[in-house]
Amino acid sequence: MINFREPEIADKQWVEACFHASGNQGCEYSFATLFLWSRSYHQQVARMDGYVLERMSGARGPGYLFPAGSGPLEPVLSALEADAEERGETCQFFCVTPEQKLLLEASRPGEYRLEPDRDGWDYIYQVERLAELKGKKLQAKRNHINRFLERYPDWQVEEITTKNLGECVVMDLEWNRLYRTENGDAEKEARTRLDERHAMFKAFSTYEQLDLYGLLLRAEGRVLAFTMGSLINEETIDVHFEKAYGEIQGAYPMINREFARWVRENHPHVLWLNREDDMGLEGLRRSKNSYHPDRMVEKYLAVREKGSPARSGRDEG
Repeated sequence: MINFREPEIADKQWVEACFHASGNQGCEYSFATLFLWSRSYHQQVARMDGYVLERMSGARGPGYLFPAGSGPLEPVLSALEADAEERGETCQFFCVTPEQKLLLEASRPGEYRLEPDRDGWDYIYQVERLAELKGKKLQAKRNHINRFLERYPDWQVEEITTKNLGECVVMDLEWNRLYRTENGDAEKEARTRLDERHAMFKAFSTYEQLDLYGLLLRAEGRVLAFTMGSLINEETIDVHFEKAYGEIQGAYPMINREFARWVRENHPHVLWLNREDDMGLEGLRRSKNSYHPDRMVEKYLAVREKGSPARSGRDEG
C-alpha cells in the first residue's frame, strides 16, 4: 500500500517540479491548489519514480489524480491500481485531460470507463484579451468598468503584501456575511463556500510561502475587491480566488482587468489565466462564459472496469 500523507509547505519544490514536467494546464496541477484545498477533498501525496501521486476523495468517492511527472508511466499506474485493490476500492482517476485519456487508453485498452466531467472543466483566457477587453463580445464588461470609474474616481490597485493582507481578511469576512444566503442551490452553495473559507484561511496564513500573487482594488479608503493566484507553469497563472462586492457595479470586471494588466506588466512570459472550473454552479458558469474563454481544459472521470487484469504494484519509496 502506498504511504500517502498530508501535503506540507516543504513539499512545494518537488511537487511543482513534477507538475511542471507534466505540462498540464489544469488547476489541479498547481501546488497551491493541492495545499489549499487538501482539507476539503482529503488530498494526500506520495512520491514515486519522478511522479507525484495524489489520493483524494469527492462526491464520487476515493480515487487518484492522474499521475504527474516524467518517466515510465506503466509502473506508476500499476502501483496505484494495486493500492486501490489493497484498500478494497475501485481504482478511479479524477480530472483526466484528453491527453491523459489517450495515455490511459493506450496503456490500459478497454480497462477504464471514461465519463465527461463538465462541471470540472477549467476556463482559460488570454492575458492580453482580459487586459484590454476589446471587441463587441466584451462591450458589456467595458460598460460596467466605465460605471465603476465614474463612481470611484479615486480608485487604485495595490499588490497584496503582508502589510495589507489583513484588509483582505476583513473584506472576506464581510463578503461572506453579506452573501451567505444568496439564491441558488442552497446546500451546494453553502458547502462550496465553507470549503472556500477553509482554503482562503490557509491562503492568508501561508501567502508568502506559497508564492501567491495578489492584487486588491481600493476606493474611498476601503477594499472593494481582491484576487489571488499562482503559477501552474511558466505560461499560465491559476486564479485561485476573486472577491468583490456584488452590489458595486463594475467591481468584478475591474479587479479581473487590473489583475490581467498587472500580470502582463510584471510577468510578461505568462500568456494565460486559468480561472478554474464552475463546479456546476449556474451563476458561476454564466459569469465565466460571459468572458468568452479562449479554451477549456476538458476533464474526465476514469473508472476501472471490474474484471480488468491484476498487475503487481510496489510500495512507494
